[in-house]
Amino acid sequence: MSRRQFLKNSAALGASAAAAGLMAPASRAQRAGRANGPFRIIMAGYGPSTTSFSLALKRMGDRLEARFGDEVEVRYVYNILDLGYRGLDILWLVEEGILTLGYQSSSYLTDRVPELGLVDLPFLFRDNQSARAAMDGELGRVLTAAIESRTDYRILGYFENGLRHMSNRVRPIRSPADLEGLLMRVLPSQVHARTFELLGADPQIMDLSEAIEQIVGGTLDAQENPFANTVTYGVHNFHRFHTASNHFYISRPIFVHRPTFDSWPEELQT
Repeated sequence: MSRRQFLKNSAALGASAAAAGLMAPASRAQRAGRANGPFRIIMAGYGPSTTSFSLALKRMGDRLEARFGDEVEVRYVYNILDLGYRGLDILWLVEEGILTLGYQSSSYLTDRVPELGLVDLPFLFRDNQSARAAMDGELGRVLTAAIESRTDYRILGYFENGLRHMSNRVRPIRSPADLEGLLMRVLPSQVHARTFELLGADPQIMDLSEAIEQIVGGTLDAQENPFANTVTYGVHNFHRFHTASNHFYISRPIFVHRPTFDSWPEELQT
């Protein structure tokens, strides 16, 4: 989808303040700043404004405004799904400079950055603390270098999406045999898909928006997500059975449009 089409659609849906914030492409920030006006920063995600990810974006923006005052202009599009876009669209929206900053699960980049497949392995971390130490340490630095070498992003860090669990509408899952034949939505990761295939499920790679539609419509049996996501997107209203399996741990890299980031003064970058 082109920048022109995105802005046209945003205007059509633009009764909200979020839509209005998209009417000036983020790449314009490269031509702004100080003598030419404030640095315009558009932060975006794909969840309600009440989620921890949206609140984190707001905290980042508040800190920038507290430090730089009228030298920055921060806008928010907390949920691009409300504008008719898919969760995965945030990747190209940032990479093309329509948005300045966004986040997405690392699995969405495994086709371009194969190294990210490592952190898709099942039961890689025994708990959140171990995963945080790795992603905030050498593992995170290696993955950041890999992402930046193959994309037009700068990576600020990693949000914790957390340990993932299963939910379904058919039956309790107490052993791998209970997964047999279940249509299971998985992230766009061949590691994830193969894992559930070996366990007997029928993995379906699809974006979040499509998965929600099929869950509501009753055509998708199961999904896997952190409990917080399962509740945020209303899956618990349609899935009776929930299994605390801790089978995968996923991070969400925080992406910034590289040309915009590189145009900022050093004090703003840090």
